[in-house]
Amino acid sequence: MRPLSGTDRTHPQPTDPSCCNFQIFALPAIRLPNAFPPSGGDFDVAASEKRLQAIETEISRPGAWDKPEALTPVLQEKRQLEDEVGRLNRLKICHDDMNEWLALASESEDPEALESLANQQKELAALLDETELVMLLSAEEDNQDAILEIHPGAGGTESQDWAEMLLRMYNRWAANHGYKVEEMDFLPGDEAGIKSVTLRIAGPHAFGFLKGERGIHRLIRISPFDSSGRRHTSFASVDVIPDAGDDIELDIKEADLRVDIFRSSGPGGQSVNTTSSAVRITHIPTGISAQCQNEKSQHHNKETAMRVLRARLYNMEIEKRDAARQAQYAGKDAIAFGSQIRTYTLQPYRLVKDHRTGTEVGDVDAVLDGHIDAFQHDYLLYRHEQQR
Repeated sequence: MRPLSGTDRTHPQPTDPSCCNFQIFALPAIRLPNAFPPSGGDFDVAASEKRLQAIETEISRPGAWDKPEALTPVLQEKRQLEDEVGRLNRLKICHDDMNEWLALASESEDPEALESLANQQKELAALLDETELVMLLSAEEDNQDAILEIHPGAGGTESQDWAEMLLRMYNRWAANHGYKVEEMDFLPGDEAGIKSVTLRIAGPHAFGFLKGERGIHRLIRISPFDSSGRRHTSFASVDVIPDAGDDIELDIKEADLRVDIFRSSGPGGQSVNTTSSAVRITHIPTGISAQCQNEKSQHHNKETAMRVLRARLYNMEIEKRDAARQAQYAGKDAIAFGSQIRTYTLQPYRLVKDHRTGTEVGDVDAVLDGHIDAFQHDYLLYRHEQQR
């Protein structure tokens, strides 16, 4: 996952030579090892390939696929290892190519050699940036799938429309990276937009990349719903928790659960289901609850609500372990001015700014089209520095 390219960001780009501690044309300043470390450092390619072989043996044995759900964590590990090995191999190839061009450029001032060296430098910088990003996703839950919820703030149609814009942004982000999106719960707005939505986003490090999206998102624009053409400010809350799949063990007693059944409702509170199919499950000891009314089947809604509840209880345990995350989460209570993590300004100028990291991107359309990698990368760096 590479940061958004271009000149929009206010801090140095990874393709800037200064980010790699050398200048293209100041050849003596370049410092690269003559041989790539065979162990791969933090990414031990030999160990990863050995583990991949073991997984292939495991999933190829007779009867291994009799219970496909039992293989889910193994296949997830396989996919992650394949990504790591592929990334390290690309780094090695790029590193070796750059050493060759460096030797050629050192012997002459051939413009073609210098241009090739510059291109190799940019490619290596991008690969190092991508590798650094994955190395920052070191928490156990970072490789889990993510459950993402969006709720509009005060403001009726304005904020509900903004919530739908965020929904599109995250759907596009997931599509850009080949992640699978499952709509677990959806409640449409009264006139436009949405009142709430819950998504499950599945893919490598889905939660790790999305956890920095948790907070209040603010939009400033000329309202399409205001005939006077006035500027409006809208808010929406984004919550992200790791999906506690079947491989995560949680001690949840049946006696500690209260299940409420009610009728689902649509725009304007009108009944959209003549039977009571919506389900809310409450964990009595903690007061944590989850509900679903997306399906006509009460059974399916109960399964979905239970999955979200498990994820919330899992996240609660993570928060207990991680005091820094708990402090961040406590700051997301009020959907109002002053509590936002990111502002999307469409009028009177165009800019998206993250208030935690200071990251700014001028191409607002690209951001709303799902290109939020720059914000994710810088948030992970920011979080890493905060925890040092």
